[in-house]
Amino acid sequence: MKIREKTSADRRREMQKTLQRIMGDHPVYFQPPRDEKMSYPCIRYKLNDIDTRKADNRKYKKMNRYDVILIDENPISKFVDPILDIEYCSFDRSYSSDNLNHYVFTIYN
Repeated sequence: MKIREKTSADRRREMQKTLQRIMGDHPVYFQPPRDEKMSYPCIRYKLNDIDTRKADNRKYKKMNRYDVILIDENPISKFVDPILDIEYCSFDRSYSSDNLNHYVFTIYN
C-alpha cells in the first residue's frame, strides 16, 4: 500500500492551523483581498515561492515559501517568539506603518 504524500494544499492548511493556534482569537488571513478590513493583531500571509530540490535530474523535494506578516499595535508583540518556534521559520525584518508594527517572517512548509 502506497502512503499518500501531503500536497501543498494539505501543508498550507496545517500551517494555517498552527498560526491560528498561536493567534488564539485573533485573525489569520491567507491572501486577503485588498478591500477586506482587517482587525489587529493579526497575521497576513501569502505564497512567495516554491523551492524545488533536484538530484540526478529528478525533483525529490518541494517546499513552499511563505511571507508571513504579523501586524500588531504593540511594539513588543507577544506573538513573535511563538511564530519563531515554527520549524523552518526565520525573522526577516520589522517596520512601522500607519501606527502599526509589522514583523515579517519567512516560513518554509
